[in-house]
Amino acid sequence: MTKEKKPIRILVVGCGNMGASHALAYHQLDAYEIVGLVSGGRTKEKLNEKLGANYPLFDEYYAAMSATKPDAVSISTYPDTHEPFAIHAIENGCHVFVEKPLADTVEGAQRVVDAAKKHDRKLVVGYILRHHPSWEKFIEVSQQLGKPLVMRMNLNQQSEGSMWTLHRNLMKSLSPIVDCGVHYIDVMCQMTRSKPTQVYAIGARLTDEIPADNYNYGNLQIRFEDGSVGWYEAGWGPMVSETAFFIKDVFGPKGSVSIVAKEAGGSGKSDSIEAHTKTESLLYHRGELNKEDLFVHEDEWIDLTDEPDHNGLCKREQEFFLRAIQENSDLSDHMEDAVNSLRIAFACDESVRTGQVVQL
Repeated sequence: MTKEKKPIRILVVGCGNMGASHALAYHQLDAYEIVGLVSGGRTKEKLNEKLGANYPLFDEYYAAMSATKPDAVSISTYPDTHEPFAIHAIENGCHVFVEKPLADTVEGAQRVVDAAKKHDRKLVVGYILRHHPSWEKFIEVSQQLGKPLVMRMNLNQQSEGSMWTLHRNLMKSLSPIVDCGVHYIDVMCQMTRSKPTQVYAIGARLTDEIPADNYNYGNLQIRFEDGSVGWYEAGWGPMVSETAFFIKDVFGPKGSVSIVAKEAGGSGKSDSIEAHTKTESLLYHRGELNKEDLFVHEDEWIDLTDEPDHNGLCKREQEFFLRAIQENSDLSDHMEDAVNSLRIAFACDESVRTGQVVQL
C-alpha cells in the first residue's frame, strides 16, 4: 500500500493580481494546503472572501513565517521584496515559488539562486509562458523557420484605476521593459537557442507620477550570436495607445509565425492579465516559391481556442512546482535562465539610461 503524500503547507505572500491567481490554484489543488495569506492592505480579506475560505491572515511576512512554519512560500509582492523574502524562506527550510522578476538586481537574483542551491531547496520563478501550450507551439514553429530569426513582440498596457496604481508602484523599483521584458527575452532565447551578444534600448518618461530616474515606455533591441534579432516594447499608463498593444510575430528565411488574438487584442483589453497570455490562433506562413515566384503553400491557421485560461495556466505552474518538490527535479537550468533573462533586461535598462549599445 503506497503511503499518501502529505499536502505541501504553503504561505501565500502578496494577494494582488498574480498573488490571488496563484492562491486560487493552491486552493483548487489538493496537494497544497494554504496556511496563511499575507498582505499589507485589504487584499487578503478580499481574497479570502473570493475563495470562500477562512485562511489565517497576516499583515507582515516575517511574523507570518514564524506563526505558520510552512513547507513552501509563494511570493507575489513588489520586486524589491523578492530577494529578502525568498532568502529568508529558503534559510528557514522552505521551497519557494516567486513571481518574475526573481529580484530587482542581477546580483540579488544570483544570491537567491545560490541560497536555493546551498540549502537544497526548490526555487521556481513565475515564467507563466513556459507552461502555456500555445506559446510552446509558437516557439516550436519558430524553430522551423531557419536562421536568422526576426522576433517582434510587445505588451503596451493602457491603465487606469487600480492597474495604474499597481504600475506606479512597480515603477518605484523597475521599468516596464525589465518587469515585463524578462518574459519575452526568455521566449526569444528559447526560439533562437543562441547567445545574446548586444542590446540597445530607448525609453521615455511620459508622466511626473513616477520617479524622476525611471520611464514608463521602453523599446529594446537584441542581437544574437546566430544573427537573429529581437525587438520588444512595453509602455504603462493612462496615456498609452491600445492600437498595437498585442504583437507576437517571428519570421525567418523559410517563413513566419504570428500569434493572432482577435478577442484578447481588442480595445480595452491591454490591462487585462487574461489577455496577456491569450493566443486563440497561430498564423503559419511558409515562404517557399515556385518557378513563377508564387507561394507554394497556403497560409495555415493553427486553432488554439481550447487553450487553458489564466487560472488553468496558474495551476500548471503550481503543478510544476509541486513535481519539482515531490520528485526532487533538477531546476539548475530553470534558475540559470531566470538570472540570464534578468541580466539581459537590466542591460537594456542600462542602455536606456546611458544611450549606449551594451555588449553582453
